[in-house]
Amino acid sequence: MPVLLSLYIAVIFLDSLRYKFTNHPKTENIFGILDSWAGTLGLSGLFSHSGVFSQYVIGSAELLAAALVLLGLLPVLRKLSLIGSGIAFVIMSGALFFHLFTPLGIDPNHDGGGLFVAAVLLWCASLVLVGIRLRENTRSHND
Repeated sequence: MPVLLSLYIAVIFLDSLRYKFTNHPKTENIFGILDSWAGTLGLSGLFSHSGVFSQYVIGSAELLAAALVLLGLLPVLRKLSLIGSGIAFVIMSGALFFHLFTPLGIDPNHDGGGLFVAAVLLWCASLVLVGIRLRENTRSHND
């Protein structure tokens, strides 16, 4: 199960990089909506290209999470899986928050909510992988 979860997380994150790192119109739209919303709170630029939560920053965090969960498949580097899945969980918690509680909504791409569903599934996968890895670490400390 950890192998499948790790591969799922990595594939989804790595696939999303082609959108985030190439200024794809859908990514521009999503981060534009978020930046406009942040501007109404006096935080203009927060999601812009040079903002703290730009598509490049989020994409880089997703790349790091994917690398760590993949490296964590090696027995000697297993603890990296916990870190990577924890990062993935935090990223996806943020994504779900912004989908649910900002003007972004659950269907910003007009794809029937596919992006939101993918975010929910990735959030669940990362949470389960965190739980598995925490349980493994607890068992190894108790042995």
